[in-house]
Amino acid sequence: MAKAEIITIGNELISGKTVDINSSYCAQRLTAVGIDVLRITSVGDDFETVSDVLKKAIKETNFVIITGGLGSTKDDITNEIVSKALNIPLVLNKEALQLIEEKTQKAGIKMNPSLEKMAWIPEKAKILDTEGNACGYKLEHKDVILYFLPGVPEQMRYLLDRFVIPDIVSKTEDLPSVEQRIIKLYGINESLIAEKLKGIKAENVLLGFYPKFPEYHILLTAKGKDKEKIKEEIKEVEEKIKERLSSYIFTTKDERLEDVVGRLLRKKGLTISVAESCTGGLIGHRITNVPGSSDYFMGGAVVYSNEAKMRLLGVKKETLEKYGAVSSQTAKEMAEGIRRCIPADIGLAVTGIAGPSGGTKEKPVGTVFIGLSTEKETITKRYLFFGEREQIKLNTSTMALDWIRRYIKGDPFIPGI
Repeated sequence: MAKAEIITIGNELISGKTVDINSSYCAQRLTAVGIDVLRITSVGDDFETVSDVLKKAIKETNFVIITGGLGSTKDDITNEIVSKALNIPLVLNKEALQLIEEKTQKAGIKMNPSLEKMAWIPEKAKILDTEGNACGYKLEHKDVILYFLPGVPEQMRYLLDRFVIPDIVSKTEDLPSVEQRIIKLYGINESLIAEKLKGIKAENVLLGFYPKFPEYHILLTAKGKDKEKIKEEIKEVEEKIKERLSSYIFTTKDERLEDVVGRLLRKKGLTISVAESCTGGLIGHRITNVPGSSDYFMGGAVVYSNEAKMRLLGVKKETLEKYGAVSSQTAKEMAEGIRRCIPADIGLAVTGIAGPSGGTKEKPVGTVFIGLSTEKETITKRYLFFGEREQIKLNTSTMALDWIRRYIKGDPFIPGI
């Protein structure tokens, strides 16, 4: 079985300043084509450490994917480290240099030594993208193929999907059939998921679940020589999970909650308007990130102050004085007000305390009220979210979007407090 290792390089990774999303993406793509990932290693820009990791990977794997350190700044030293570690001289790659010169000319930038630095790569290395959309190369060393990719996620993914994965597949015989499924959930915690999944297993199906705040994703991977058999097995496991987790599942595809909500609104021919206080426009932003959202999104209002709530939505002054801006009564009037001001089938509203200040004993930081208004009724619920300000805002927007999904599907809302 072909094996691969993923090495991500950068001081920003090991210091915690930057989250390493490249390694997980690489691992998913390799696993999807039947390549076993032996190890994932993150290292800083240090000669000794990178050298040791690289030499070990070459001894134990068939393919090595290395990301980071290929840029023009002083701390981009991956090429120099590789040269010394593998005893391969760096040469000025004419093809890479030409691509860099063409790009800089188009951008109106003068060529300089720092930019030229990116064209100095190990001898016999081959440029991956001959059109120069992203810097990266492959190097064959002792029957192992090493792929050097940029640390910028978008560029890394482009090269990985366009060149690296096809190249690995073309050089690997007898790859097993691989089937993968993803199940995305919201509104349920990790311990309850683990409890619900107890006893679900199949001979060739690997089941794992991981958080992607505020969601949880379950990944099913099946490998085997008999394609039909693993298809049946993974389908059986998927159906069991669906039965046990039911309404918490918002999709079994590689899509976002806002994509699901948009599809449901369009399918039912419904429109929506949104009034936001504590989320500051995040719900509207997520909805409009979906292409074609103008079919169902009528508009939104960010009503942060009491004055804005009264002037724009018609929230009563008496309501704000008696119950406060963060209350069921205010959420109700906000939802009804936005549906009246920006006519739509559904009016959605959120108001809360995102923190870190502003909380009280009765209404601590993280207290959020959501309101949903239709021609028939207006529903409100109170929730308490935990975490930093951005986490509370993200959780609030996700819960609000999930309300739309559940309302359209006829599923009960997640209970409040």
